[in-house]
Amino acid sequence: MTAGSRGDVAPYAGLGAGLVRAGHEVTLAAHAVFEPLAAGTGVRFHPLPVDPRAELHSRRGRRLHDARTGAGKLARLVSMAREAADVMTESLVDASRTADVLLVGGALGPLGFAIAERRSLPAVGLPLQPLHPTGEFVAPVLGTRSWGAVGNRLSGRAVAATLHLLFAGSVRSLRRHGLAAPRRSRSRQLRAVLHGYSALVVPRPRDWPAGLEVAGYWWPPDGGQLPPRLEEFLAAGPPPVFVGLGSATVPDPERVSRDIVTALRAAGVRGVVQRGWAGLDAEGDDILTVGDVPHSLLFPRTAAVVHHAGAGTTGAALRAGVPSVPVPVQFDAAFWASRLTALGTAGAALPLRRLTAGALADAVRRTTADEARRDRARALAGRLAAEDGIAPVLAALDRLAR
Repeated sequence: MTAGSRGDVAPYAGLGAGLVRAGHEVTLAAHAVFEPLAAGTGVRFHPLPVDPRAELHSRRGRRLHDARTGAGKLARLVSMAREAADVMTESLVDASRTADVLLVGGALGPLGFAIAERRSLPAVGLPLQPLHPTGEFVAPVLGTRSWGAVGNRLSGRAVAATLHLLFAGSVRSLRRHGLAAPRRSRSRQLRAVLHGYSALVVPRPRDWPAGLEVAGYWWPPDGGQLPPRLEEFLAAGPPPVFVGLGSATVPDPERVSRDIVTALRAAGVRGVVQRGWAGLDAEGDDILTVGDVPHSLLFPRTAAVVHHAGAGTTGAALRAGVPSVPVPVQFDAAFWASRLTALGTAGAALPLRRLTAGALADAVRRTTADEARRDRARALAGRLAAEDGIAPVLAALDRLAR
């Protein structure tokens, strides 16, 4: 079970497909708009209410851009998401009725674990970000500046407390759905927490307790093909630069689109711009705008990827072995952008609030001309290709079965 944007769902569709190949029966519970992600994988789909794209484009969703700090954005997100969690609770309870094990996405942690506890089911946590407190870095949704070991741990605890507060009303409502709280806590039923990213990208913090592991990436299903128009564009010239902001929204998509076009042309490169949830739009002989396309098919054929540094798109760029220009927008994006910089596959991040045509042109020019950066990206992609993020999840399920 998972909730959020496409990047919060696609990895679990890929994981589910891998579990199906291994002989398990899998149901993915996610927002109804993401049902196509499970098509053809053998994964059953249980639709949840709430359209996350509509929520982000709502008046409340647009107000996220008014906050200037990670803490401010998190507070506004909690206010917006609390109502959505209440709406989804009944459907999540229904999805759990025939389950033997609950695999709980990071965004739904407290609610998913509460449902498992009340159903006396084992649960496995599957976060896509390093959410557990650590002294090694500040909570990813709060930025990248270290608060010191003690402060970093406190920031993680504060974010965890905020997530529990978000779901407090939903957990209390479980009794109305026939799930009474147990007389004695069965929290030990949570046998494992496996993180869906590579330790090559974020090493496991040394101060994490046993039971918190980094499994590796769960790549989205590789089905489909690129649209004929895009194939024709790719074949008509040198590798283009991809520009996309994924599920992030922007206050002024027309201005951002103009800046992107100006920047790509100033840098002397062709471009593929993904419309995304921001509604970007840029056309011309040297620039093509596309809808949703498989990143695994497109990114390896690009010169660089300009993206919002979401967890999923960051992983896709690393998998493709191409350098990045991270343009973090909100939440954990600055954290992932900082990891790209530390790995040497990207230069300094260019936050959306500082994005100008000139700054983006300079970043694209430097990135596409830096052969050492491209070599580092290719080398890391080779190491990621040797990892199997599904195997640790299968091992955890085998332990539960025994």
